[in-house]
Amino acid sequence: MTRPRFHLAFPVRDLAEARAFYGGLLGCPEGRSAPDWVDFDFFGHQIVAHLAPGETGPMTNLVDGEAVPVRHFGAILEPLVWRALADRLTAAGARFLIEPQTRFKGLAGEQATMFVSDPSGNALEFKAFTDDAQLFAK
Repeated sequence: MTRPRFHLAFPVRDLAEARAFYGGLLGCPEGRSAPDWVDFDFFGHQIVAHLAPGETGPMTNLVDGEAVPVRHFGAILEPLVWRALADRLTAAGARFLIEPQTRFKGLAGEQATMFVSDPSGNALEFKAFTDDAQLFAK
């Protein structure tokens, strides 16, 4: 089944930093660009980093004992892809906002999760479910 893809535009303080993080560290191929924006293939979805210094800021809510950034985006990956990304981020010395872990262990919605920050302070969450039926489980 083909699923719809999403598009997300977000602010960054520096396009060279965005290219290094999204293109280099995360391995997202670069698409079109202009002097003030660049788009990336984010695991099959289109994200666009727009040059807008000063437009980011932290705010959190408590979720399963962790301070989760309210403003964040990410991808739901296959468990082996998630583990490989966690290992790559760890090896690169990425700044984890929330270390790789299992959330809701033994409960509905159990998932592997981790949060990282890009160089502009945008929070990204990467998840994996061993059972896809848990994605929207109550």
